[in-house]
Amino acid sequence: MSEYKMPRGIVISGTGLWTPPDTISNEELVTALNTFADKFNRENADAIEAGELQAKPHSSAEFIEKASGIKSRYVISKEGILDPERMRPYIPERADDELSLQAEMGLKAAKLALEKANKKPEDIDAVIVGASYLQRAYPAIAIEIQSELGVDGFAFDMEVACSSATFALQRAVDAISSGSAKAVLVINPELASPQVDYTDRDSHFIFGDVAVASVVERKENCNSDTAWEILGTKAKTVFSNNIRSNFTYTARAADVDPFGEGKLFRQNGRKVFKEVCPMAAEHLESQVQELGMAPANIDRWWLHQANINMNNLIAKKLMGDDATIERAPIVLDRFANTACAGSVIAFNLHSDDLPVGSKGVICSFGAGYSIGSLALEKIAV
Repeated sequence: MSEYKMPRGIVISGTGLWTPPDTISNEELVTALNTFADKFNRENADAIEAGELQAKPHSSAEFIEKASGIKSRYVISKEGILDPERMRPYIPERADDELSLQAEMGLKAAKLALEKANKKPEDIDAVIVGASYLQRAYPAIAIEIQSELGVDGFAFDMEVACSSATFALQRAVDAISSGSAKAVLVINPELASPQVDYTDRDSHFIFGDVAVASVVERKENCNSDTAWEILGTKAKTVFSNNIRSNFTYTARAADVDPFGEGKLFRQNGRKVFKEVCPMAAEHLESQVQELGMAPANIDRWWLHQANINMNNLIAKKLMGDDATIERAPIVLDRFANTACAGSVIAFNLHSDDLPVGSKGVICSFGAGYSIGSLALEKIAV
């Protein structure tokens, strides 16, 4: 367990949220999956009868919403996902001299965050891209965005699954505390849909695509009327196989299909629920106590947005009967699970209404297991 106690005076001065133009409802996903399942079962009837293959089950919009709280999601490419003959997005490959899709997504969110913080690219010293999935190994998406913005400094990518955003924000705090940067742009472009198995009833509905960005800087340089001062950060990782993605370049050396069975996103949902909920609640309770507060002192919890039942349970553990949608807002109903971006989306959409002096916590948790959180206080600048 690691708690970082930095000097006061580091703030989040602006955030930006960009969403793709396409959305997919539960009903649309279910129609595509059920059509695919009927075709698969019909074409493989003999093998299924012989016990060599398992029949593909149907899904329903009611099942999805009850299991997750998700009603719709934003996606980069809608048509291919809903095609029973394809069941995956269609994203054309771009030339090496073209801006990559993930950089394009991140750039759009970054510009919105800079605008909110009243900052220009020349005010930024570092760019960190944190995402659950990265489009390539190198050159870094962060350096590509840095180049497009014209930021003079350094940039790097990092990946801690669904905790990538909070871990990246903590690295920004580290850089500012050490003096290696005065202002850092943290970007989370989550291009998750290509890693989804849209033929799997238990996971085809989970993820959506989105990009968020945050400006982290010293308070004395802040140009916003208000900002969120970072009171403390905390991170914890515990190894678990219950959430896993085995897609890897080493599949070429193993002579296996890189997109074959078990190579895309998969999870043991029941174990994740049972193990992560108490872990996250204990993590958050201990963090605020170490900062001299109690959960009751926290005005808003911007929790990881993976599953409404997990969020409700964690909120109940932290706040008891005082747990409300206002204190722990939900955005996954229309965004779905956006991997590491979810808690920052919640912060972006549900923080401006709070008065100066309010306290809140951004928290994400996911594969690893990993948990990252930042305790904040709204201040006038």
